[in-house]
Amino acid sequence: MNNNPLLHLLETPAGDPIAAINSTVSQLSQIILGKEIQIRLAMACLLARGHLLIEDLPGMGKTTLAHALAHCLGLTYNRVQFTSDILPADIIGVSVFDRNNSSFHFHKGPIFAQLVLADEVNRATPKAQSALLEAMEEQQVTADGHTYPLSSPFFVIATQNPTYQIGTYPLPESQLDRFLMRLQLGYPDAAHERQLLSGRDRRDLLSEMPVTLLPAQLLILQNRVPKVHVSTALLDYLQAIVSYTRTSNKFVAGLSPRAGLALLRAAQAWALMQGHTGVLPEDLQAVLTPVIGHRLVPAEDAALNKPAEIGAHVLQSVAVQ
Repeated sequence: MNNNPLLHLLETPAGDPIAAINSTVSQLSQIILGKEIQIRLAMACLLARGHLLIEDLPGMGKTTLAHALAHCLGLTYNRVQFTSDILPADIIGVSVFDRNNSSFHFHKGPIFAQLVLADEVNRATPKAQSALLEAMEEQQVTADGHTYPLSSPFFVIATQNPTYQIGTYPLPESQLDRFLMRLQLGYPDAAHERQLLSGRDRRDLLSEMPVTLLPAQLLILQNRVPKVHVSTALLDYLQAIVSYTRTSNKFVAGLSPRAGLALLRAAQAWALMQGHTGVLPEDLQAVLTPVIGHRLVPAEDAALNKPAEIGAHVLQSVAVQ
């Protein structure tokens, strides 16, 4: 008989997942004002076991969102400030020689947390950026010939500044593809900015908020995502989208098979959050832009300059199956 309490939880109803998710989103919306859609997309990314890239100007709340997610979900949290001189060992860890035992001991780096914030990731050199690749893809790191598993759940949120800013290194395509979604927070509207200016400090407010979803409950929800029903018609629609990007002259190259899988998993996570028993075309459309916007490179004459324009073009060009 298996006495693993997590397996027991997986076999029984774990409360109302929609209520738990909505409670988390509501609490996060008190910290990041006027950005409920972005918060819901970040939650969907986490439920789909993906990693999130947030690209925006400094001071938009990127770091605060990562910290708030870790707090509300009860996750262990580490922040890595990427700079031009950071080394892979500063992220993964380093082996230190113990003279008393005449042996090396591995000292774990900040990557060993359930939620890791890679702050301003594009200010580091490509060598340091690549230190995240194995961790994000395999949920493990290798150092000195030894493999070390990472925490579960494991979620990387990376922030980056616009590439036109001084001291940035563009993320290579292989690194970008490891992120399930890319989001932008943008400026708040006037009403929410006034609330921000006249209210309490967001970090002080966050410290008083309770945990809304325990890590064990989060694991249960993550395991439910792949079980959300996907109809043949929905798969036809998804494949039509992928096929269009590969044959259209609007893009340098189309979506890869991994991108198609990412789009499917994100749509399943969004459907779960909406309380749908199966994935609807609206679920796939809701996550399309943040999933494909950073994976498609527009052709020079395509006149598609922003992720939103890429997503809108694809949706307009492919009919619902």
